Amino acid sequence: MRQNQQGLYLRSVKLLRESVPSFDAYPFHLNAIQNLDELEFHPKVTYIVGENGMGKSTLMEAIAIGLGFNPEGGTINFNFSTEATHSELHQHLRLARSVHKPRDGFFFRAESYYNLATNIDQMDREGGRGGRIIDSYGGKSLHQQSHGESFFATFLHRFRGNGLYMMDEPEAALSPFRQMAMLSRIHQLVGQRSQFIIATHSPILMAYPDAVIYNLTSDGIERTPLEETDHFLLMKQFVNNRERMLHELFQEED
Repeated sequence: MRQNQQGLYLRSVKLLRESVPSFDAYPFHLNAIQNLDELEFHPKVTYIVGENGMGKSTLMEAIAIGLGFNPEGGTINFNFSTEATHSELHQHLRLARSVHKPRDGFFFRAESYYNLATNIDQMDREGGRGGRIIDSYGGKSLHQQSHGESFFATFLHRFRGNGLYMMDEPEAALSPFRQMAMLSRIHQLVGQRSQFIIATHSPILMAYPDAVIYNLTSDGIERTPLEETDHFLLMKQFVNNRERMLHELFQEED
């Protein structure tokens, strides 16, 4: 799965198949992982998409750990752990980095964002040599904002540019309007020499131009244009034929 352009900071990930203990055990039994050879990342934005259970978050988590991020999210300086549930996949991946090193980086994980916000509040209560950590997130406790506002505060204030940003389902708390605002923020940061790797279900977030979309399916991994992803096609069909689709859905239910 090669492309002509090399990643700005992270060029590719390769599964070291010879070191995998068994392809019958989790997470190696997942079809996407079994068929994983090498993925090359776009220098701007790469998407990893697919149905639930295909292994998107598992793959994102393994790449993030390989880069030195905390499995539950944050920067490489975060080391909190609520529960160690990550797989051993990262031990069997080879990450190829470019000669350029990012000045900033963040692993945004919607699933454990609450734990991240709690850890920030806790560290600020304990104090330290530097200033308050929350000041890098807009100055207001992430727990004192709505779910969507706290998400966007991280995107807006903590993502500083010249960075490698991994995001796992960032749309989870964002309205469609906020998702479009997120696209705008991504574009700003790309203009500041940033690279994004994003796992998402949102056709809106997938719409960044000149991006690469890897679709994880039961048959493996395939590079897919936005307009051919199930997410885009299903949303388009629903918007254009809402009454017919509802009729069919309710008929199936009956």
